[in-house]
Amino acid sequence: MRVLLAGGAGYIGAHTAVSLLDAGHDVVLLDDLSGTSAVAAQRVERITGKSAPLVVGDAADDEVVEGVFADHGPIDAVIHFAAFKAVGESTLKPLEYYANNLDTTFALLRVGLAHGIRSFVFSSTGTVYSDPADLPFTEDSTTSVDLSNAYSKSKRMNEVVLADVARVNPDVNVTVLRYFNPVGAHTSGLIGEDPTGIPNNLMPYVSRVAIGSLERIGVFGDDYDTPDGTGLRDYIHVVDLAEGHVSALEKAAPGYAVYNLGTGRPVSVLELIASFEKAVGHALPTQILDRRPGDVAATYCDPAKAERELGWKARFDIDDASRDYWRWQSQNPQGYATAT
Repeated sequence: MRVLLAGGAGYIGAHTAVSLLDAGHDVVLLDDLSGTSAVAAQRVERITGKSAPLVVGDAADDEVVEGVFADHGPIDAVIHFAAFKAVGESTLKPLEYYANNLDTTFALLRVGLAHGIRSFVFSSTGTVYSDPADLPFTEDSTTSVDLSNAYSKSKRMNEVVLADVARVNPDVNVTVLRYFNPVGAHTSGLIGEDPTGIPNNLMPYVSRVAIGSLERIGVFGDDYDTPDGTGLRDYIHVVDLAEGHVSALEKAAPGYAVYNLGTGRPVSVLELIASFEKAVGHALPTQILDRRPGDVAATYCDPAKAERELGWKARFDIDDASRDYWRWQSQNPQGYATAT
């Protein structure tokens, strides 16, 4: 099938493009390049030896999306990655987050349904689960729009919209994929995560310390009720995550469905740092700091539904992710900025 990837030049989008092309599908990438580079699309083609046309534009603009369908159709499916995603920033810029993260969905749905798409896959988040004690999270765990930040709220609002759209379009496969903590990079080292400024997430921050652009790793709290006192998270290799999207397109049935994409095996902050140190080959400067407000001791999922219904299961562990992320970072110390 031919798949439109909105946000397709981003971290998860580019890896998904590779997995789709490797699986025999065609892709079209739509991205405004506000958080990535056109180099990512070029490298998708370099990895796969196949075409990955990039349209530079705003996925919230109906005319832009119409142009993609006109110039690159027929398109069978849409995967929607085009969202602002910095949790902290979303608390300071809620209007921008609600506008972008909802308007992109509306435009992609309006145009896609008018052109007869058969599948719509939405990039959601495990942060829509609202009871931190309800572990491991299943797809039936409690969710809410009464969440602590605009990013998570916008994702949950999108899920509500998509459920309603699926109800009146019963022949369309509408799939929501709730991600946990994507890490790692493609084994080639050609594509990976390229955050601007100081990274918000742990592995890119650790990697920047390893490359020498940041001084030390800050560990926010070592007194949680966990085996080593640091927070537990469900880190999923980005290639596993990408392959989850292929499974959602190929095996999901018409109707509305939600799947967790995670490993189900939580890893602590200190375990991740130790894994990355093993990949780098030496210790990294680390400082224990006070807890951050709003952080919880543990967040991880039960991914059994995806394995049962989609035939998908994470294959890689944290050591694989650390090794692959370090290969990407060491080969591209400035990310895509100086890449050719």
